[in-house]
Amino acid sequence: MSQASEPSPAGPAVTTPRTTRARQIRVVGLAVALAVLAAALVPIVFAMGPPTRDDLLEQAGMKGKQQLVIGVKDDQPGISLRLSNNTWKGFDVDIAYMIASFLGFDRSQVRFLPIESEDRARRQASDGDGFVTVDLVIASYSINKKREEEGAAFSAAYLHTEQSAVTLQSFKGPLSSLQDLAGRAVCSLTTSTSIERLTEAGAKPRGRNRISECIQELYDGKVEAVTTDAAILAGFVTADQPGDDGQRFPVTLKNAKPLRHWDIGSSPQERWGVNTGPNKALRDLVDLALYVSANDEENSTWENAYNANLRWQQQYNPGQPVAEQEQPEARKVEVRQWPWERIALPAPAHPGSPPAPARSASHAGWRGRGRRSSGC
Repeated sequence: MSQASEPSPAGPAVTTPRTTRARQIRVVGLAVALAVLAAALVPIVFAMGPPTRDDLLEQAGMKGKQQLVIGVKDDQPGISLRLSNNTWKGFDVDIAYMIASFLGFDRSQVRFLPIESEDRARRQASDGDGFVTVDLVIASYSINKKREEEGAAFSAAYLHTEQSAVTLQSFKGPLSSLQDLAGRAVCSLTTSTSIERLTEAGAKPRGRNRISECIQELYDGKVEAVTTDAAILAGFVTADQPGDDGQRFPVTLKNAKPLRHWDIGSSPQERWGVNTGPNKALRDLVDLALYVSANDEENSTWENAYNANLRWQQQYNPGQPVAEQEQPEARKVEVRQWPWERIALPAPAHPGSPPAPARSASHAGWRGRGRRSSGC
């Protein structure tokens, strides 16, 4: 009986030149399509996404800039004081260095110029030969709408304080409101709205361009009180007292006498900001620097500035808080590290800069009272 023959297994598929060419065409076509899609999407991502930090530096005119010029006060102990050796010391000075570092400048590239209160909105400071336009104004400058209308462009607040008053220690009081100064001569900065409030309270206001001029008039008996921001006045109250490092504020006013600091209760909250002028990219960079400082637990630059200049003064200013002990919340600025990311970048490290010490977990803060700004 004959066996049925088994079907032979199928042989390997034969690849013809035509098949190979078709596959190659499909692969090339797919690659071209992907390239076209990528080329179309990349501009959209970059156009719609936030800028990089380098983009902001370029837009702000900071790339390649050799010097950052900052307008500061020169007569406010604890805030910004020019010493006899032409160095600068104070809270605003330390905040200025912090922001400058974020912008890529080391301390030797920062130039401070004294600026008067009435010139802060225009960013005009004196260099000895005339007036120059500074890049930033960091000069105990309270944020308010009137100043914005005058041309100031403020960053987020970097300090909260409030209006207060000082008298000679011999002043009998009571002094718990501006109304208690009715009929008395009181000095304040000409550009502040404190002058208007003193008039409303029945006091006799005297306006001066510099707060040190007001303190001198208090020493000389020409006025009975001086009113402005508590953080500014505290430095004059503390002038004869040693700080934590044993150093005293070298205030050189004549006929100095012990002062008393008063909480005047109904005073407004003051929010100090940096005036960057019309340079929006620079304002974003300043806000980004403040945001990083406020949110990086390992960045204690702000706390160090506060401790070195303001915190220790509280013991000499009983009854009147010097300033809030925590950095105010900063505006979050979105910047791109990669096209698909949105992240607040950390400050760049500078060669030779020591690592920042860890931020203290315990810095319970005095809180402002939520009042409208007087604009000192």
